[in-house]
Amino acid sequence: MLKTSFFKSIHVKFVLIYILLILLAMQIIGLYFSEQLEQTLRGNFEDSIVDRMEIIEFSVREEMIRNRTEEDLTIEQSLRSVLSNFNSQDINEIRVVDNRYRILGTSLGENQSLVGQRSTDDQIRRSIIGETLLEQTYLDGNLEERVWVRTLPITAVGGEMLGTLYVKAEVENVYNQMDSINSILLVGTAIALVITAVLGVLVAQTISRPIADMRRQAQAMAKGNFSRKVRVYSEDEIGQLARAFNHLTNRLQESQQSTESERRKLASVLANMTDGVLSTDRRGRIILINEPALQLLNVSRETVINRPVTTVLGLDESYTFEDLIDMRDAITLDISSQDQATLLRTTFSVIQKETGFVNGLIAVLHDNTEQEKIDMERREFVANVSHELRTPLTTMRSYLEALADGAWQDPDLAPNFLNVTQTETERMIRLVNDLLKLSKMDSSEAELSREMVEFGVFFNRIIDRFEMSKSQNVSFERNVPKSQYFVEIDTDKLTQVIDNIISNALKYSPEGGKIRFSVREKEGELLVSISDEGMGIPKENVERIFDRFYRVDRARSRAMGGTGLGLAISKEMINAHGGTIWAESQYGKGTSIYFTLPYEIDDGGEWD
Repeated sequence: MLKTSFFKSIHVKFVLIYILLILLAMQIIGLYFSEQLEQTLRGNFEDSIVDRMEIIEFSVREEMIRNRTEEDLTIEQSLRSVLSNFNSQDINEIRVVDNRYRILGTSLGENQSLVGQRSTDDQIRRSIIGETLLEQTYLDGNLEERVWVRTLPITAVGGEMLGTLYVKAEVENVYNQMDSINSILLVGTAIALVITAVLGVLVAQTISRPIADMRRQAQAMAKGNFSRKVRVYSEDEIGQLARAFNHLTNRLQESQQSTESERRKLASVLANMTDGVLSTDRRGRIILINEPALQLLNVSRETVINRPVTTVLGLDESYTFEDLIDMRDAITLDISSQDQATLLRTTFSVIQKETGFVNGLIAVLHDNTEQEKIDMERREFVANVSHELRTPLTTMRSYLEALADGAWQDPDLAPNFLNVTQTETERMIRLVNDLLKLSKMDSSEAELSREMVEFGVFFNRIIDRFEMSKSQNVSFERNVPKSQYFVEIDTDKLTQVIDNIISNALKYSPEGGKIRFSVREKEGELLVSISDEGMGIPKENVERIFDRFYRVDRARSRAMGGTGLGLAISKEMINAHGGTIWAESQYGKGTSIYFTLPYEIDDGGEWD
């Protein structure tokens, strides 16, 4: 692994390429030099032999055409004398062969026995027969050296073929000289390669060092470290690249900081949104969901990530992902359970690239349950107000029409009709006044005129008033402590609250029944309760008795002259005093109304 990574280094690659290029250049130069040297040395050698052969050929021809006397030497003796003058280190042997293939002379002493014999050499025979110049180089088996053999035809002036001159030259010295020169060249090449390698390492460092710095910087940037900078070693292209890399680092750092800032802002927005947000990829699978969406859908993040959005939202049977992409209107998701009703208003927005390619979908979930509830209550309120006003108005119109038709002249009917009309008018006035009170409470226009009172005295005074004026056979039972509890209240409004509760208790109490009043301290507040022994309220309706116009028994309540707003007004007033109000009831056994108020214990001081 280390060896592989070593050869992957640009420094090593650069040095190797540099050395290989120098080596290739040296090889080309060496081959060319060797070839030219061989040609030059071989040419010089052959030219030298050829020049001497021409001289020898001239001398031999003169001896062969000379007229001899008895006193003269024989041609063999003459040629031996001539050939001995041309002995040299590079010529092994010179032979003269006549046109009948008989050896007339040789320069080699050990071959003198061949003189006078016929030559069997094929090259000599071909040269004589063809009267042509022949050359041949071969390896001499006896000498184990390369030799060059040249045969030169000897002709007289008239063109008569006299024979041939055979020269055997030792060409091995030429190749030995070439080997020596090549060895010198090889040593020089090796020295040049060593020097080149050293220079290549130095030159490669000037190139690879900035690149290595940029590589380390790129690795640091990949880990999120943008603080390092690449050192600029020169002003050439690599230096310009280093400067550009540093500039790129700064830009990437700024971009990364901007992206991180935007990511944090987006994460903060998503985390603090009251609406749920989820995002999908281009295949419709959820890749992002915020905490409010998880709470609204009542799911965990692990169970929804990478799941189809249609499955998570429960839209599989009604819509496909493509339908949601084309969705322009919001849809309402009903994810109600047995314990709680939940309606989510869902809007979809498509994520598109500049090319128009759909990259995903964003769904925004808004809890519309309260709004739907408010809208339903508003519709019920309008319907109830309309109904409550229509009933007395219808009654009044009927009686007024009867009076207009002549009933006013009947002394028995007219007073009764007028009494009913007056009663219904008072009922409408009470209804309108209650509506005005609620309207003021809702718009926070009702100002409380607070004063500090001792609650026991205040409560007993109200009870005494009802006990003196009650018409039913109902007894009152009080459990009001003698300890003094001071409360800061608007006495008129709180009197109205207690009046409403006691009036309801009296309305629904049976003959001979009992109404209990209790005041006690609980957890730093004053707890007041008023209980009756009436018919009670069904369990499923107890929490709704403080809703506007709500009646458990509508027919009986309307017959008793109620508007259905008394407890609703009481709840608003108790809340304005910083307390709470609620009811407990057992159907058929009675109902208890509780409310709390902040108080202060008398510490013996004086109150103004």
